[in-house]
Amino acid sequence: MKRSEINRAIRRMEQLAAEHGFCLPPFCGWTPQDWADKGPEYDEIRHNLLGWDITDYGTGNFLKTGFTLITLRNGNVKAPDRYPKPYAEKLLMLEEGQYSPMHFHWNKMEDIINRGGGSVLIRVYRSAPDETFDAAQVQIYKDGRACFVPAGTQVRLNPGESISIYPYLYHDFEVVPGTGPVLLGEVSMCNDDENDNRFYEPLGRFPEIEEDEAPYRLLCTEYPGAKED
Repeated sequence: MKRSEINRAIRRMEQLAAEHGFCLPPFCGWTPQDWADKGPEYDEIRHNLLGWDITDYGTGNFLKTGFTLITLRNGNVKAPDRYPKPYAEKLLMLEEGQYSPMHFHWNKMEDIINRGGGSVLIRVYRSAPDETFDAAQVQIYKDGRACFVPAGTQVRLNPGESISIYPYLYHDFEVVPGTGPVLLGEVSMCNDDENDNRFYEPLGRFPEIEEDEAPYRLLCTEYPGAKED
């Protein structure tokens, strides 16, 4: 991805969050220069990858296949004694015409909530033992209601609605055309993006960046080490 694309996506999500009254934590507004002065008291942000996360899944076409995310809070499965939170929270933005590819998580259970904007479609399949799509019906839990839907159903979430995504449940995301960009919440078990994403088609998770302009905000994978006193 080009840095200019990343900067543009971050500014767009800042705008959308403000439009829907979602106040971001202070660290989401820090510049690269601000980060240069941060000491070890902010290691939870560094070590647990809190903050901005923009991805094109390695496709090179962010406007078609991509997601803009913020990890607001998270524990750490690699250091549970130091960071014992068993939960995580994210805020996500999906634009019209964008697609987030089919995947499941081996360990994480999560709720996806439409926080505002347009409507999102989430297609669901159970995973077969060999991790292909299972043709059996899928049990879903949507805003306190349990029901079964055919494999491959696109569950629609309008603003305020949510769905529970359990381990080994394949899911993808796209916006209902004509409804506008969607602001999504994710409330989940501890998040481990490096090891707990099973994409149906092999894809990357964090982008290679072409530095065509200066960074507006640092991504969660780019923080400098703590400043020494």
